[in-house]
Amino acid sequence: MTRIAGWISGGTGGRPPGRQLISPLLNALITLAVIIALWWGLVAAFNLDPLIAKTPADVWSYLINGANAGSGAQSVWGGLARTLFDATLGFVAGLFAAVAVALSFVLSRIVAGMLLPLAVLVRSVPLVAMTPVLTLVFGRGIMATTVISGIVVFFPALVTMTFGLRSASRQSADLVRAYGGGTWTVARKVMLPSALPALFASARIAVPGAVIGAMLAEWLATGQGMGYGMLQDANSFNYVDIWASVALLTGVSVLLYNLITIAESAVLSRYSLREAS
Repeated sequence: MTRIAGWISGGTGGRPPGRQLISPLLNALITLAVIIALWWGLVAAFNLDPLIAKTPADVWSYLINGANAGSGAQSVWGGLARTLFDATLGFVAGLFAAVAVALSFVLSRIVAGMLLPLAVLVRSVPLVAMTPVLTLVFGRGIMATTVISGIVVFFPALVTMTFGLRSASRQSADLVRAYGGGTWTVARKVMLPSALPALFASARIAVPGAVIGAMLAEWLATGQGMGYGMLQDANSFNYVDIWASVALLTGVSVLLYNLITIAESAVLSRYSLREAS
């Protein structure tokens, strides 16, 4: 167990709690500043048509401080709330399924032999082509959105979690077995704790994937949220609404990514102290 504690404590770097909170938030601000600078610079460098290409100032005026800020904010923020709700369901479902399947792969070669080819087959089919079939099976409600968004989250998380679970210390597992622990005890006491860094890495990767999956489901299945709203905006040439939607989704994704980083630092540092004691 010393190896696990050392790995986890090494991941947190022994940083004080205040720095664990400030550093990710500072990273989020820097990331957003770089995105805004690149956005502004590319629009200016390529001399894009102002009718189509909108700058950060145009989006700010549309959402916050312009003559039409009220109507713009209402449509975009309303769509964002729905998309985040859909993405959250897909995020939780996809991550939970990935952990469960990865654990079954590691504990049973028979299960891995049966399910791995099926997982590869499903992954090889483009999700855009699969969405109409999923809509027929699960309908056009929240279930279809959860399944589609969860599929985007599931496969990258499955690979990461399988690697994390298999990296557990053999010596620690043998020690648990020597004291009479069974397979599930080894999984609970050794494999899952050692896979915590992989779990949080999967969660960070899953954030943008869940949002993309939710928007795809809204576009092709439910007719709600930002995915459908941006399709309508493209048909009605409401380009500023599209840019505002993309800007909000980007900002929220960066914020959520760094919030998961904060949670990771807190959980792993606490687990390390627990193991050290």
